[in-house]
This record gives sequence, C-alpha cells and structure tokens, in this order.
Amino acid sequence: MGKISPVSAKYIIHASINISGVVDRPDVIGAIFGQTEGLLGAEMELRELQRSGRIGRIEVNVETSSGKTNGSIEIPSSLDKSETSIVGAALEVIDRIGPCEAKIRVHSIEDVRVSKREYVITRAKELLRELLDKSLPDSQEIADEVAQSVRVMELTNYGRERLPAGPNLDDCDEIIIVEGRADVINLLKHGIKNSIAMNGTNVPETIKELSKGKIVTAFVDGDRGGDLIIQELMEVAEIDYVSKAPDGKEVEEMAKKEIHKALRSRVTIDQYRLDKGLSKPALSSSPEESEKPKPKLVKAAPSVAVKEEKPIKREEEKDISVPVGETFFLSDVDRTRFKEMADQLIGSRGAFLLDEKLKVMGKVPLSELSASLKDLESKVFAIVMDGPIDKDSAMLARKANVKCVVGRELKADVGKSRVALYVADEL
Repeated sequence: MGKISPVSAKYIIHASINISGVVDRPDVIGAIFGQTEGLLGAEMELRELQRSGRIGRIEVNVETSSGKTNGSIEIPSSLDKSETSIVGAALEVIDRIGPCEAKIRVHSIEDVRVSKREYVITRAKELLRELLDKSLPDSQEIADEVAQSVRVMELTNYGRERLPAGPNLDDCDEIIIVEGRADVINLLKHGIKNSIAMNGTNVPETIKELSKGKIVTAFVDGDRGGDLIIQELMEVAEIDYVSKAPDGKEVEEMAKKEIHKALRSRVTIDQYRLDKGLSKPALSSSPEESEKPKPKLVKAAPSVAVKEEKPIKREEEKDISVPVGETFFLSDVDRTRFKEMADQLIGSRGAFLLDEKLKVMGKVPLSELSASLKDLESKVFAIVMDGPIDKDSAMLARKANVKCVVGRELKADVGKSRVALYVADEL
C-alpha cells in the first residue's frame, strides 16, 4: 500500500473518535475504509487514493477507559482543498466500529504549507541578517579603515624614555600630554598627531623638557587618577591648559566628537587651581594671550573734550553714569579687542577677568564670578562676560571696584551705575 511522505503532504485532517465500547486500532482503520467504500465514487475511493499516494498513512491513537474508547485520527493529504474537505466529511458518516456505536468529529484541516511558509520567512530573515553583517564595506568605510591603520602606524617612540608619541610632536608649538600608549593611538586615529604619553604616574624628564618650550595641554581620564596626574604635572612641569574626559570615561574610549569637544573646553592651569581650591594665585594669561598686543583703556584728562570718543547711544541703550571727576572712553583698538573677547565667549557662559593693563588674568564660569572677584581682592579692572548685565552683576562689579563691564545685553533694571557698562554687539 502506498504512502504519502509527510514532506509532500499539503493538508492534514485532524479528527476525534468516541466509541461506546472496547475496540483496537485495526478495527478503527478497517471501519474507515469499509464504511466509506463506494460512498464517494471510484475516483475518491480511500484505498485507491492511498495506493496512488494522494492520501497518506492513516494515524489512529486510541485509549480505553471504563469500557469506552476515545482517541484521535490524522490523515495526511495531497489533494486540493475541496477534495480534502470531502474526505474529512466522509469520516463523520461512520457510526459503528465493530459491534460498538461510534462518533467521529473532524476538528480542523491543517494547511501544512502555512507552517512551512512561516519557517521560510523566519529563516530568510536570519540569512539576510548574516549576509548584511558579512557584506563588503563601501568605499568610504574602506578609505577610513586604511587611513586609521596608517595613522596608527605613525606611532613613534620619543626621547630617552622612548615614550609613545605622535609624529608631529617636534613640529608643533602645542603638545598634548596623555596618560598611556592607548590614548596616543586613539588620538592618532582621529587625526591628532601632537600627543605624547607619560607611561605611568611619574613625570618623565622628556616631558619636563618639552613643557619648557611648548604650550602644553594635559588631557587626562575623567576619574580620580586623572586629577592626581594633573597635580603631579603642576608640581614638576610647566603645563598651560587642562582638559578632562567625561566623568567615568577614559581618553582611549572617546569618539572623535568627544575628543574635540573636550579639547575645546580646556581651561587654563590657573583656572583649574581656582576651581579645585588648591590656592589663590594671581591668575596669569596664557602664552597665546601674552603674545598678542594688549589694548589699553584710555583715561582722558578732564580738560580734553571726549564726547566724540564715547560709545554712540542707541535707542535701546541705557543711560550710564561714570565716576565723578573721571571720564572713561574706549579707543578703537579697545573696542575691537573687547568685541573679539566677547565673541570667543559665546555659548561658554564664562567671563574674562582683566587687570589695569587689560591683560587677561583668567577665565571663570559666570556661576563663580562672585567668588573669583572676592578672591582677587579688587585686582580686577574690567570684565568681559557671556551673559546679560543686570542689576546684580552691576552691583557686584561696583563692590569689587571694577571699572568696566562688557556683556551681551543691558537689562532695564540696571539704571544708573558707577561702572562703565557696554554691550558687546554695540562696540
């Protein structure tokens, strides 16, 4: 008798059987073939369908309990939908098996291809995912990978201690000191070639010598160890700027955008001391600031007419008074200088503190401006800040004997002030 392979079956008929008596599996199969014989015609005879392989092996499972037999019937079929449904309905006409009454009920006809289709879809997704993961990179990815490998190959050993360093260390006026070899490699990957590693917590002699002739930025990890390294560098080397990775992150883990953001946000070493409360130094200007010509605030003699030198008042500018007996005005050089400094502060929420010679003493956050003015004990002559000039800031400047304040805008609540107040965009 022919069989139909489960693989080639399109449908499976699922039926239950209830018999009021005790029968065996062969009795059920015999009743199915015997009582459907001649019912559907010669072409739909179950024996012929099974012999030709269009109906598969009939699976019958029965259990006997309390003098009754219950079970299930499964018939695989490669017929079409209508023919399979006819075969299923024909099972329900069987009302006796042997001497016992029986009832067969078809619960469902399963479409085997649905489960196969679901498997195909799931497997196709897995194959596509593997293909995408192993696909060839585009030309830009190839170029970036080659460029990064070349940059890593540029790693050199510098000085007597053979410290890991970038290839442009000698050619650059500014250098970046990092903690280890992995930090130098990460900077090289992102195009920064003027870094050198300490290779430990002790400052090598090579770095001490380099710090004497170059502008030095200490770029350390965002942890307690980074602060300790900065403190040691401050003791034995001449560093100018400090930059830290985000809290809990190491330089070797940083992405390109994070590296550039951290370096742009560097602070002077004097500002770092002030922030950490290490001391109260008289803040000195950075080498970049000291090399530039410093403008001077001109103090006109009382007998000289200076009306044309005063800032031109616009409709929105507030009336500003100056100290009795003295008239202050800004020269064109002073105006340009203050305007440039104000532009440098845009978005930083910070302030430059200047002495009587308009030499930059340091840069502080606006939130720490009050404390810084108290620490410097009336040494600040002028303030350029990235924020509005309001009543509180004008009062703070007057108490600290500041002569001139430049801000982004002038608030209406300021009124008259004994401090010369200027709006940066109107200089």
